[in-house]
Amino acid sequence: MDGYNEDFWKALDELVSNSEIVIDRPRGSAHPRFPNFIYKVDYGYLKDTASMDGGGIDVWVGSGEKKIDAIMCIVDLMKKDSEIKILVGCTEEEKLEVYKTHNETQYMKGVLIRR
Repeated sequence: MDGYNEDFWKALDELVSNSEIVIDRPRGSAHPRFPNFIYKVDYGYLKDTASMDGGGIDVWVGSGEKKIDAIMCIVDLMKKDSEIKILVGCTEEEKLEVYKTHNETQYMKGVLIRR
């Protein structure tokens, strides 16, 4: 078994296509609690969905074709939680920025899983 599950990706496709993407942290904006952190890729969530942090499922939306490219699986040691972030339409450069964002501190680590 190679670990690839097409049904997983189809389920994500269905979830995203049936949800409104809300970009509440556009590229170039500052994080609300950490003003020195500037978003390099649009960041938001899927409206009317649920994630571990009590908010909607997080999405990174890039400048490419609006399809699901990858996910980031995150462990946050400060919040003591884990979750996934869906990457939609991210170029290779944008995927690298998202990856670096989730691995630049000692408190958060993530793995990028490509479709």
